[in-house]
Amino acid sequence: KATGYPLAYVAAKLALGTPLTEIRNSVTRTTMACFEPSLDYVVVKIPRWDLQKFAHVGKLLGSSMKSIGEVMSIGRTFPEAMQKAIRMAMPSSDGFESDADAQAMDDEELEQHLTEASDQRIHVLAEAFNRNMDVQRIHELTRINHWFLLKLSGIINLRRTVEKFTLSQVPLPTVLFAKQNGFSDRQIAKAVGSSEADVRTLRLRHKITPFVKQVDTLAAEFPAQTNYLYMTYNGAEHDVVFDEHGTMVLGCGAYRIGSSVEFDWCAVGCVRTLRKLGYKAIMVNYNPETVS
Repeated sequence: KATGYPLAYVAAKLALGTPLTEIRNSVTRTTMACFEPSLDYVVVKIPRWDLQKFAHVGKLLGSSMKSIGEVMSIGRTFPEAMQKAIRMAMPSSDGFESDADAQAMDDEELEQHLTEASDQRIHVLAEAFNRNMDVQRIHELTRINHWFLLKLSGIINLRRTVEKFTLSQVPLPTVLFAKQNGFSDRQIAKAVGSSEADVRTLRLRHKITPFVKQVDTLAAEFPAQTNYLYMTYNGAEHDVVFDEHGTMVLGCGAYRIGSSVEFDWCAVGCVRTLRKLGYKAIMVNYNPETVS
Protein backbone atom coordinates (compact mmCIF):
# COMPACT_ATOMS: atom_id res chain seq x y z
CA LYS A 1 0.00 0.00 0.00
CA ALA A 2 2.78 2.41 0.87
CA THR A 3 4.73 1.84 -2.35
CA GLY A 4 1.83 1.31 -4.74
CA TYR A 5 2.72 -2.39 -4.93
CA PRO A 6 -0.26 -4.59 -5.95
CA LEU A 7 0.21 -7.02 -3.07
CA ALA A 8 -3.08 -8.94 -3.29
CA TYR A 9 -2.80 -9.37 -7.07
CA VAL A 10 0.80 -10.63 -6.89
CA ALA A 11 0.00 -12.95 -3.97
CA ALA A 12 -2.87 -14.51 -5.92
CA LYS A 13 -0.64 -15.11 -8.94
CA LEU A 14 2.07 -16.66 -6.76
CA ALA A 15 -0.55 -18.96 -5.18
CA LEU A 16 -1.46 -20.11 -8.70
CA GLY A 17 2.18 -21.03 -9.32
CA THR A 18 3.35 -18.11 -11.48
CA PRO A 19 6.99 -17.16 -10.71
CA LEU A 20 7.64 -13.66 -9.37
CA THR A 21 9.85 -12.88 -12.37
CA GLU A 22 6.92 -13.51 -14.77
CA ILE A 23 4.27 -11.42 -13.02
CA ARG A 24 3.92 -7.93 -14.50
CA ASN A 25 3.37 -5.18 -11.94
CA SER A 26 -0.10 -3.90 -12.84
CA VAL A 27 0.52 -0.61 -11.02
CA THR A 28 3.80 0.47 -12.61
CA ARG A 29 2.87 -1.11 -15.98
CA THR A 30 6.58 -1.30 -16.79
CA THR A 31 8.38 -3.66 -14.43
CA MET A 32 7.98 -7.22 -13.26
CA ALA A 33 6.73 -7.89 -9.72
CA CYS A 34 10.24 -8.66 -8.42
CA PHE A 35 11.36 -5.05 -9.06
CA GLU A 36 11.98 -3.04 -5.89
CA PRO A 37 10.49 0.47 -5.55
CA SER A 38 12.50 3.45 -4.32
CA LEU A 39 12.05 4.23 -0.63
CA ASP A 40 12.94 7.89 -0.16
CA TYR A 41 10.06 8.53 2.19
CA VAL A 42 8.70 7.35 5.56
CA VAL A 43 5.25 5.85 6.04
CA VAL A 44 3.39 5.60 9.37
CA LYS A 45 0.20 3.57 9.68
CA ILE A 46 -1.93 3.96 12.81
CA PRO A 47 -5.07 1.95 13.67
CA ARG A 48 -8.32 3.74 14.32
CA TRP A 49 -9.95 2.73 17.62
CA ASP A 50 -13.56 3.31 18.64
CA LEU A 51 -13.45 1.31 21.86
CA GLN A 52 -15.22 4.04 23.82
CA LYS A 53 -18.39 3.33 21.86
CA PHE A 54 -18.75 -0.12 23.42
CA ALA A 55 -19.63 -0.78 27.05
CA HIS A 56 -17.47 -3.20 29.05
CA VAL A 57 -14.84 -3.50 26.30
CA GLY A 58 -11.28 -3.73 27.61
CA LYS A 59 -8.86 -1.04 26.43
CA LEU A 60 -5.83 -3.32 26.47
CA LEU A 61 -4.55 -4.43 23.08
CA GLY A 62 -3.34 -7.91 22.32
CA SER A 63 -3.43 -10.33 19.41
CA SER A 64 -7.18 -9.96 18.84
CA MET A 65 -8.41 -7.51 16.21
CA LYS A 66 -9.94 -4.43 17.84
CA SER A 67 -9.28 -1.67 15.33
CA ILE A 68 -12.02 -0.69 12.89
CA GLY A 69 -9.76 0.99 10.35
CA GLU A 70 -6.38 2.62 9.82
CA VAL A 71 -4.69 5.68 8.43
CA MET A 72 -1.48 5.99 6.45
CA SER A 73 0.64 9.12 6.38
CA ILE A 74 3.72 9.79 4.25
CA GLY A 75 6.57 12.18 4.96
CA ARG A 76 10.32 12.51 4.59
CA THR A 77 11.10 12.04 8.30
CA PHE A 78 9.59 9.85 11.01
CA PRO A 79 8.46 12.79 13.22
CA GLU A 80 6.73 14.43 10.24
CA ALA A 81 4.89 11.25 9.22
CA MET A 82 4.09 10.34 12.83
CA GLN A 83 2.47 13.64 13.73
CA LYS A 84 0.50 13.70 10.48
CA ALA A 85 -0.75 10.16 11.21
CA ILE A 86 -1.84 11.06 14.75
CA ARG A 87 -3.94 13.95 13.43
CA MET A 88 -5.48 11.65 10.81
CA ALA A 89 -6.39 8.90 13.27
CA MET A 90 -7.41 11.24 16.11
CA PRO A 91 -8.79 14.52 14.72
CA SER A 92 -9.09 15.94 18.24
CA SER A 93 -5.29 15.71 18.66
CA ASP A 94 -2.97 18.29 17.15
CA GLY A 95 -0.05 15.86 17.06
CA PHE A 96 2.19 14.00 19.51
CA GLU A 97 0.88 15.45 22.74
CA SER A 98 -0.67 14.45 26.05
CA ASP A 99 -4.39 14.57 26.81
CA ALA A 100 -6.51 15.27 29.90
CA ASP A 101 -6.68 11.60 30.95
CA ALA A 102 -2.91 11.17 30.86
CA GLN A 103 -2.33 14.47 32.65
CA ALA A 104 -4.65 13.37 35.48
CA MET A 105 -2.55 10.26 36.24
CA ASP A 106 -0.06 10.23 39.08
CA ASP A 107 3.43 8.90 38.38
CA GLU A 108 2.58 5.36 39.49
CA GLU A 109 -0.50 5.23 37.25
CA LEU A 110 1.50 6.64 34.36
CA GLU A 111 4.15 3.93 34.65
CA GLN A 112 1.46 1.26 34.85
CA HIS A 113 -0.16 2.54 31.65
CA LEU A 114 3.22 2.63 29.92
CA THR A 115 3.61 -1.11 30.52
CA GLU A 116 0.21 -1.79 28.90
CA ALA A 117 -0.57 -1.43 25.23
CA SER A 118 -3.86 0.45 24.95
CA ASP A 119 -5.64 2.83 22.60
CA GLN A 120 -4.38 5.76 24.72
CA ARG A 121 -0.73 4.77 24.80
CA ILE A 122 0.47 7.53 22.46
CA HIS A 123 -0.88 10.19 24.85
CA VAL A 124 0.65 8.44 27.84
CA LEU A 125 4.03 8.41 26.09
CA ALA A 126 3.79 12.16 25.45
CA GLU A 127 2.91 12.79 29.10
CA ALA A 128 5.90 10.71 30.22
CA PHE A 129 8.21 12.92 28.15
CA ASN A 130 6.43 16.02 29.50
CA ARG A 131 7.37 14.83 33.01
CA ASN A 132 11.01 14.44 31.90
CA MET A 133 11.06 10.66 32.16
CA ASP A 134 14.19 9.55 30.36
CA VAL A 135 14.24 7.39 27.24
CA GLN A 136 15.89 4.43 28.96
CA ARG A 137 13.20 4.26 31.66
CA ILE A 138 10.40 4.49 29.10
CA HIS A 139 12.11 1.75 27.08
CA GLU A 140 12.23 -0.50 30.15
CA LEU A 141 8.49 0.01 30.71
CA THR A 142 7.28 -0.17 27.11
CA ARG A 143 9.98 -2.21 25.33
CA ILE A 144 9.63 0.27 22.46
CA ASN A 145 12.86 0.57 20.46
CA HIS A 146 15.18 3.39 21.57
CA TRP A 147 15.24 4.87 18.04
CA PHE A 148 11.50 5.58 18.05
CA LEU A 149 11.57 6.92 21.60
CA LEU A 150 14.42 9.30 20.78
CA LYS A 151 12.51 10.63 17.76
CA LEU A 152 9.35 11.14 19.87
CA SER A 153 11.41 12.82 22.59
CA GLY A 154 12.76 15.18 19.93
CA ILE A 155 9.22 16.31 19.11
CA ILE A 156 8.60 17.28 22.75
CA ASN A 157 11.95 19.07 22.98
CA LEU A 158 11.24 21.01 19.79
CA ARG A 159 7.85 22.10 21.16
CA ARG A 160 9.62 23.38 24.29
CA THR A 161 12.02 25.35 22.10
CA VAL A 162 9.15 26.97 20.20
CA GLU A 163 7.41 27.82 23.50
CA LYS A 164 10.30 30.16 24.38
CA PHE A 165 9.14 32.64 21.75
CA THR A 166 6.13 34.75 20.91
CA LEU A 167 4.88 34.81 17.31
CA SER A 168 6.74 38.05 16.59
CA GLN A 169 9.97 36.66 18.07
CA VAL A 170 10.07 33.09 16.75
CA PRO A 171 12.93 32.64 14.22
CA LEU A 172 11.81 31.60 10.75
CA PRO A 173 14.28 28.67 10.65
CA THR A 174 12.60 27.39 13.84
CA VAL A 175 9.16 27.62 12.20
CA LEU A 176 10.45 25.73 9.16
CA PHE A 177 12.12 23.10 11.35
CA ALA A 178 8.87 22.63 13.28
CA LYS A 179 6.95 22.13 10.03
CA GLN A 180 9.60 19.64 8.85
CA ASN A 181 8.96 17.70 12.05
CA GLY A 182 5.24 17.50 11.44
CA PHE A 183 3.96 20.39 13.57
CA SER A 184 0.64 21.83 12.44
CA ASP A 185 -0.02 25.56 12.42
CA ARG A 186 -2.34 25.02 15.40
CA GLN A 187 0.44 23.30 17.37
CA ILE A 188 2.82 26.16 16.70
CA ALA A 189 0.11 28.67 17.61
CA LYS A 190 -0.48 26.99 20.98
CA ALA A 191 3.25 27.01 21.66
CA VAL A 192 3.74 30.72 20.90
CA GLY A 193 0.42 31.89 22.35
CA SER A 194 -1.12 32.96 19.06
CA SER A 195 -3.84 31.83 16.64
CA GLU A 196 -3.67 29.25 13.88
CA ALA A 197 -4.63 31.88 11.31
CA ASP A 198 -1.79 34.20 12.38
CA VAL A 199 0.78 31.40 12.17
CA ARG A 200 -0.48 30.50 8.71
CA THR A 201 -0.26 34.15 7.63
CA LEU A 202 3.34 34.39 8.90
CA ARG A 203 4.26 31.14 7.17
CA LEU A 204 2.78 32.14 3.82
CA ARG A 205 4.31 35.63 4.01
CA HIS A 206 7.76 34.07 4.23
CA LYS A 207 6.98 31.32 1.69
CA ILE A 208 7.24 28.43 4.15
CA THR A 209 5.04 26.04 2.20
CA PRO A 210 5.05 22.28 1.54
CA PHE A 211 6.20 20.53 -1.62
CA VAL A 212 4.29 17.82 -3.45
CA LYS A 213 6.43 14.70 -3.81
CA GLN A 214 5.75 11.55 -5.77
CA VAL A 215 6.14 8.00 -4.52
CA ASP A 216 8.59 6.63 -7.08
CA THR A 217 7.37 3.12 -7.82
CA LEU A 218 10.20 2.60 -10.32
CA ALA A 219 13.26 3.71 -8.32
CA ALA A 220 14.00 6.47 -10.88
CA GLU A 221 15.13 3.85 -13.43
CA PHE A 222 12.04 4.25 -15.61
CA PRO A 223 9.43 7.03 -15.94
CA ALA A 224 6.80 6.41 -13.26
CA GLN A 225 3.26 6.04 -14.63
CA THR A 226 1.49 6.34 -11.28
CA ASN A 227 0.77 9.44 -9.24
CA TYR A 228 0.88 8.48 -5.59
CA LEU A 229 1.51 11.91 -4.15
CA TYR A 230 2.17 13.30 -0.68
CA MET A 231 3.07 16.68 0.80
CA THR A 232 6.17 17.43 2.85
CA TYR A 233 8.13 20.40 4.14
CA ASN A 234 11.34 18.38 3.66
CA GLY A 235 11.93 19.23 0.03
CA ALA A 236 13.22 21.88 -2.36
CA GLU A 237 10.94 21.42 -5.39
CA HIS A 238 7.72 19.78 -6.56
CA ASP A 239 7.87 16.40 -8.28
CA VAL A 240 4.86 17.21 -10.44
CA VAL A 241 3.98 20.16 -12.67
CA PHE A 242 0.77 22.03 -11.88
CA ASP A 243 -0.23 22.90 -15.43
CA GLU A 244 -3.48 20.94 -15.59
CA HIS A 245 -6.90 21.59 -14.12
CA GLY A 246 -9.16 18.83 -12.93
CA THR A 247 -11.49 17.61 -10.22
CA MET A 248 -10.47 16.74 -6.67
CA VAL A 249 -12.39 13.90 -4.98
CA LEU A 250 -12.22 13.81 -1.17
CA GLY A 251 -12.15 10.33 0.38
CA CYS A 252 -13.82 9.39 3.65
CA GLY A 253 -10.63 9.00 5.66
CA ALA A 254 -10.31 6.24 8.24
CA TYR A 255 -13.14 3.77 8.62
CA ARG A 256 -15.24 4.22 11.74
CA ILE A 257 -18.50 2.92 13.11
CA GLY A 258 -21.09 3.76 10.44
CA SER A 259 -18.54 4.48 7.70
CA SER A 260 -16.83 1.68 5.84
CA VAL A 261 -15.69 0.42 2.46
CA GLU A 262 -18.79 1.62 0.61
CA PHE A 263 -17.57 5.20 1.02
CA ASP A 264 -14.20 4.31 -0.51
CA TRP A 265 -15.98 2.58 -3.38
CA CYS A 266 -18.06 5.71 -3.96
CA ALA A 267 -14.87 7.77 -4.24
CA VAL A 268 -13.21 5.26 -6.60
CA GLY A 269 -16.36 5.09 -8.72
CA CYS A 270 -16.50 8.88 -8.89
CA VAL A 271 -12.88 9.14 -10.10
CA ARG A 272 -13.43 6.44 -12.75
CA THR A 273 -16.57 8.15 -14.02
CA LEU A 274 -14.84 11.54 -14.23
CA ARG A 275 -12.01 10.01 -16.24
CA LYS A 276 -14.45 8.32 -18.61
CA LEU A 277 -15.98 11.74 -19.20
CA GLY A 278 -12.56 13.11 -20.11
CA TYR A 279 -11.79 15.02 -16.90
CA LYS A 280 -8.55 14.87 -14.96
CA ALA A 281 -9.27 13.58 -11.45
CA ILE A 282 -7.28 13.17 -8.25
CA MET A 283 -8.36 11.56 -5.00
CA VAL A 284 -7.27 12.91 -1.61
CA ASN A 285 -7.57 10.30 1.11
CA TYR A 286 -5.44 9.04 3.98
CA ASN A 287 -7.10 5.63 4.15
CA PRO A 288 -4.73 3.08 2.56
CA GLU A 289 -7.64 0.71 1.87
CA THR A 290 -8.49 2.95 -1.10
CA VAL A 291 -5.24 1.84 -2.75
CA SER A 292 -5.90 -1.87 -2.26
